[in-house]
Amino acid sequence: MINNKHWAAGNIPDQSGRIAIVTGANSGIGYETARVLAHQGATTILACRNEQKGKAAVEKIQSEGAKGTAVFLPLDLADLDSIHAFANSFKAQYQRLDLLINNAGIMTPPFGQTKQGFETQFGVNHLGHFALTGLLLDLIQRTPQSRIVTVSSIMHKGGKINFDDLNSAQSYNRSAAYGQSKLANLLFTYELQRKLEAAGSDTIAVAAHPGWTDTNLQQHAGLIEFFNRFLAQKPEMGALPTLRAAVDANVQGADYYGPTRRFETVGYPEKVQSNGRSHDQQTAAKLWDISEELTGVHYDFARQTEA
Repeated sequence: MINNKHWAAGNIPDQSGRIAIVTGANSGIGYETARVLAHQGATTILACRNEQKGKAAVEKIQSEGAKGTAVFLPLDLADLDSIHAFANSFKAQYQRLDLLINNAGIMTPPFGQTKQGFETQFGVNHLGHFALTGLLLDLIQRTPQSRIVTVSSIMHKGGKINFDDLNSAQSYNRSAAYGQSKLANLLFTYELQRKLEAAGSDTIAVAAHPGWTDTNLQQHAGLIEFFNRFLAQKPEMGALPTLRAAVDANVQGADYYGPTRRFETVGYPEKVQSNGRSHDQQTAAKLWDISEELTGVHYDFARQTEA
């Protein structure tokens, strides 16, 4: 049922015939995002690292009588080889991609490294999604009115891109590394939108954040996890900014959606503003070049637009 006062799941138009990828879709806001899109008719790919949990999520969605189809495909964003394998597998099975939702993330774990040696939060939250988007961009750009939605966090406001130690090799502060990765998500989104516009593409890049949502993302976050039961909103609400960024007809490139109540921690989704650092074009361009170098994934907008 359409809600004219607050944007909610009932505002989502029919998604039949559309294909969506949601990373990290076996739990939390990723699961809710995938579930809603499938129920609205989309073929929804749950791109997850854990096969058992991913397949269980698919079965649950299908058991609810979803109008669309939920499908599991393995994806480990901490491994560039897995990202390449996922992209190749997806392209072998599908000829379009309407929505790429870069949702998966990890928050403030002990220091760790991805398979290729990147600090885990920077590697998964930013570099993994950067590589995935680049490998799928040709298909996305061939799909009319497609969107790339990247999930950031209000904690981007405390983030800073440390180009002298991107992978925390010299020192590791788990909160600082998380903030850096979430700021990188926004710098990536805004730079991607500028490049899409320059290429004359009708694909748009947008961002969202879930506010304070009770998910297993906070399992390493100490007091945040403790206070979840008192202050956090449920995943059904936390997924709404992502869903609005993905399907609302009024969304424009480089928009950023999040809840608006209690300092953007809870509430229904509206367009919000990210901080000044996220709009620094010089930092964004430098991060882009370094991300291409680190991942080995080089974007070619002109070629893909003409494909």
